[in-house]
Order: sequence, then C-alpha cells, then structure tokens
Amino acid sequence: MDGGNEVIGGPRLIETGDWAGWRTWSGLDPFEDQSGPFYFREGEDGRVTTAFRAEPKHMNGGGFMHGGCMMTFADFSLFAIAWKELADSRAVTVSLNGEFVGPARPGDLVTATGEVVRAGGSLLFVRGLVSTGTGPMLNFSGVIKKIKAR
Repeated sequence: MDGGNEVIGGPRLIETGDWAGWRTWSGLDPFEDQSGPFYFREGEDGRVTTAFRAEPKHMNGGGFMHGGCMMTFADFSLFAIAWKELADSRAVTVSLNGEFVGPARPGDLVTATGEVVRAGGSLLFVRGLVSTGTGPMLNFSGVIKKIKAR
C-alpha cells in the first residue's frame, strides 16, 4: 500500500455501510471468508485496530465464542497489525500463541490491537490483545515469515 493506492491482493477499503473506512481481505482467503468477516483500520496515531461482530456461527456449544474462532481472528490480526511491514510481500504464520482470558457472546463487537515487536529481514514478531466492550478475551503473540513467490 502506498499513499492509499490498492496493491493487487492487498486489503480493500470498505466505502459504504457499517464498516465504511475499514479494510478487509475479503474474497482473498476462503477460510477467513467463512470464519469472518474480519476488518481492520489504522488510526491517526498509526495504531491498527481489527474488529468483527460476533455471530451465532462463532459460538461453541456453551454459547460463548469458540476458541478456534478467537485464534483465527488473532491470526488475521497478526497480518493486519503488520500490514505496512508486509507491503508487497507474501507471508505465512509460523507461530501463534494465545491465552484465553474471557468470553464473547453473540452481538459483541470483538476488537484487537497490538504491535510489531520486531521486524527483521524475513521474520516479524507481533503481539496483541483481543477484547470486547466488557473486557479482554485473548492475549496473543505470533511470528510471521515473509516468503518468496514461487
């Protein structure tokens, strides 16, 4: 991304509706498409926030958000938080760790914020926190590896 211009395969800016002003990779990752939709935006301070609205499809048998959904959102958030460092790069998650600290219920707005702890030549180390309006849900950290196109 450079100066707001879209990169092929990069995030797309939502221009209308509830998520206007947010970005998404919707349509580029089939698993995220069925799991989300997930969104992100960069604040004026440069800090990235990711978000989605919890739906019944995201819940476990107990009526709370499934841990797999939380980890899928954390994985999405790794890439959103590091999106500028990953510009014009292909990358994969090589490590994702999380500690579950609270629930989410249908209708909750689930958000995450975080930071790139270190961006080396091919590895990026990222950490973040997933929350709802009532408190933290998941503390996460991960490592992303830039890969060369085949």
